[in-house]
Amino acid sequence: MAFFESEIVQDEAKRLFNDYQELMKLGSDYGKFDREGKKMFIATMEALMERYRVFMKRFELSEDFQAKMTVEQLRTQLSQFGITPEQMFEQMNMTLERMKGQLD
Repeated sequence: MAFFESEIVQDEAKRLFNDYQELMKLGSDYGKFDREGKKMFIATMEALMERYRVFMKRFELSEDFQAKMTVEQLRTQLSQFGITPEQMFEQMNMTLERMKGQLD
């Protein structure tokens, strides 16, 4: 079975996409959140980023040609901004850490 034909892969991709979109909508009101709301938002974003990291690792470890091409496309797109996927995750984590620091 091809990587993208897997029901598990398709379901997780849909869930990640939908969860991310919902979180971004919610995040537009981040400045209006109280301290606990901000903590919940950050924790939810951290969990989503971890799910995305695991999802991408599955692509990297797959022997499927399409999965490998997807990883290469991501690397190519990010390289246009001068970063690697690892740096992208690192920057996301730094942003979340900065947000946490602003809570104190």
